[in-house]
Amino acid sequence: MFADLLPWYDRAARDLPWRGAQVTPWAVLVSEIMLQQTPVARVRPAYDAWLKRWPTPAALAADSTGEAVRMWGKLGYPRRALRLHECAGELVNRFGGAVPSDVDALLSLPGVGAYTARAVAAFAFGHRQPVVDTNVRRVVARAVRGQGAAGPPSTVRDLAAVEALLPDDPPQAARFSIALMELGALVCTARAPRCGECPIAEVCAWRLAGFPDYTGQAVRPQRFTGTDRQVRGLLLDVLRATRRPVHRPLLDAAWHDPVQRDRALDSLVADGLIDPLPDGRYALPGHRA
Repeated sequence: MFADLLPWYDRAARDLPWRGAQVTPWAVLVSEIMLQQTPVARVRPAYDAWLKRWPTPAALAADSTGEAVRMWGKLGYPRRALRLHECAGELVNRFGGAVPSDVDALLSLPGVGAYTARAVAAFAFGHRQPVVDTNVRRVVARAVRGQGAAGPPSTVRDLAAVEALLPDDPPQAARFSIALMELGALVCTARAPRCGECPIAEVCAWRLAGFPDYTGQAVRPQRFTGTDRQVRGLLLDVLRATRRPVHRPLLDAAWHDPVQRDRALDSLVADGLIDPLPDGRYALPGHRA
């Protein structure tokens, strides 16, 4: 159906460090976890620094969880750092330090959900797997269903829709999946699609229908400013900035609202991202006195 997509991808694809024949499955796994709900521009420097320090699962597993949280920096959703550290340990203990290629085996790893498992199987090992992110859902909604937006996700429907588009040849299918993502990221964007540059414009159902407005259920964007997520990040910033445990007044200075600050701190402790020490100070997890 989308015969011109792969030739377009060959011409237009961004040169990203987690693509290419020499990239290891571990590097692909790291990139996919970092890219969850995080823009490429923010991921690239963190990805490079992470793999320079921990080029293998064994290297990360041998280091502390606190260092993983510190290196995660400003990527957001820092529990991903804990899960990735735990995942590295599982890879060492159960898979000999290698990333498995089987989707079910990947799903058994900490922090690896349905999307990440299929993405690693496709992009690291060339398997034929439907890989569905926000960009892919938008492309399929427009080009196949003639809708201006994808609306709320439906795992079964979305996977079936993408699998129906994939070429039969596994390596070509994997390349097709990443080309769909790139099309959504660069051309078929949410707010200002560049339909004049689209390689599949001639068969796009949305264009052929006259670009009708989307009338289905909307997905509201998540607010960040003033939320507990922001406060959690500010508290972690205090600990990332030093190698030593900190006293409570330093954390208190990070946010003005004591109720929200205490709630955020309690949630960080509960998530294992901050350790309260017996002397009343706080540290990143795995602190060595």
